[in-house]
Amino acid sequence: MSDEGRAVRRTGIGMMLLFWMLFIAAGTWWFHGYVERQRNPNSHLVSAVAEGAPVVLERNRGGHFVATGRINGEPVEFLVDTGATYVALPREMAERLGLEPSGSAWFNTANGRVRGELTTLDEVSLGGHVARDVRGSISAGLEGDTALLGMSFLGHFDIRIRDAQMVLEPADG
Repeated sequence: MSDEGRAVRRTGIGMMLLFWMLFIAAGTWWFHGYVERQRNPNSHLVSAVAEGAPVVLERNRGGHFVATGRINGEPVEFLVDTGATYVALPREMAERLGLEPSGSAWFNTANGRVRGELTTLDEVSLGGHVARDVRGSISAGLEGDTALLGMSFLGHFDIRIRDAQMVLEPADG
């Protein structure tokens, strides 16, 4: 085989390798997005939904209502928890958001009785709806990057759950 033939062959092999690397990278990117949409089908709510319009949440694959909102302007992933009194945050998240404790309290959780700290969140928003001066708790028992969206925020809404949807409509008055 001539030198020219070898050069053409190397170029062809290089292009084929480049194609497969790009194909695998695109597939990985698509699959990651697919898995993320299964985990949090409401991530678009961080900046969507017109003010005053109902917020419609879809259940994730695990049967939970997970949505992305904001606390004090910072994006936060929420697990909607109608059984939680306050918006509950893991300690690391509270520190990252610069939240100051304003007292302590005991909380009854699914994992038993735990001690936590109370705080006030300047602003909590979800899908275009904003609540100010929302009571929150800093819970040592919570871990990760997910906060519980409790009734101190959800109490501003009429809540309807049917099948795989939760509809939050601003409460009258």
